[in-house]
Amino acid sequence: MTTRVTIVDDHPLVAEGIEAILDSYDDISVVATLSDGQSMIDRLDELNPDVILMDLNMPGLGGLSATEMILERAPDTRILVLSMHDTPEYISTALTHGARGYVLKDVPTDEIKHAIDAVMRGERYLCTGASGALTPINTGGRDPLTNREQTILLQLAQGKSNKEVAVALDISVRTVETHRKNIKRKLGIATTAGLTRYALEHGVLQGTGVNF
Repeated sequence: MTTRVTIVDDHPLVAEGIEAILDSYDDISVVATLSDGQSMIDRLDELNPDVILMDLNMPGLGGLSATEMILERAPDTRILVLSMHDTPEYISTALTHGARGYVLKDVPTDEIKHAIDAVMRGERYLCTGASGALTPINTGGRDPLTNREQTILLQLAQGKSNKEVAVALDISVRTVETHRKNIKRKLGIATTAGLTRYALEHGVLQGTGVNF
């Protein structure tokens, strides 16, 4: 099975270099290289990529906003962030907005292929530099929040209702309610106001107003 990949990066040399690497693999087809998030949104249905390699810092629509919009329309799309930034704020924000992985641009060339294979298997992928910088949300010794629970916590902390979260993530309201109960149980928090306060105190909302 051939994996359809789109590269979204406003640096032509970076995009061309990654395309050249991926073209050497028989099981990968680079269907397009684009220079901004809006172009990816506009051509999403046409290109129908399995994996999008997404830069964060681009003119116009940045990678973070583009990731949210893509996943609202095509929730099964696997988005791998490509970035020069290895700070926890960038990494955690990308993941809570739905990215399946985070790869720094200075990784060995074959690691991008490993990342694509991992997200195609349904796994999350963090390159060595990214995983070392990321601190999981502290649940006080309880079970850690899953990626999906972190995403929903972020949505709830922004004041969205269960129905609005369901629409944004293309899941049922009942699924949101189940996740909400699990989040409250894991964090030992009974109210939505408590969830919002927890998100603020633990940096879940940190960076969400930044134009990546």
